[in-house]
Amino acid sequence: MLLGLILGAVGFWYVQKKGRENPEAQQRYEQSAAQLRTSATEAARNMSDALRAKLDTLGLHSDQINDELSRNGKVFRSKTQALGDQLVDAAADARAIAEIKTKFAADATLSVWSISVGCTQGHVTLAGTVASPDDIGRAVALALDADGVRDVTSMLAVKPKA
Repeated sequence: MLLGLILGAVGFWYVQKKGRENPEAQQRYEQSAAQLRTSATEAARNMSDALRAKLDTLGLHSDQINDELSRNGKVFRSKTQALGDQLVDAAADARAIAEIKTKFAADATLSVWSISVGCTQGHVTLAGTVASPDDIGRAVALALDADGVRDVTSMLAVKPKA
């Protein structure tokens, strides 16, 4: 750990020294960093817009989820394109579970540790707790987006963070 700190400090000092010696390179670096920040912000905005559109299409907003939970005790959505009678083997189910958990891990608002994912022949079941009804919508939408998933049943409960 101490060696890492020392190497980090030396690396920072070296980059700063080289930046002072070559101001054009430092300026190109700063411009590239600014472009990267802009690109990342734009990509995040586009991803957010796409997810919002998917939530609209699937009817996965807080009021709709609360209504469905009060009526049925669960949230169920199916992909519009049917997979027909295609046989889905255990390996495909395992791949779907891995893909869904990866999507949950990449999402800042969902906890992969609080949501269990099961899949049998493309039928996914989500169980566990989330912080809000919106999180149920996000989880269902992300699960439906995985390859090999026919439909998703959410048994997720809302448990606000303390």
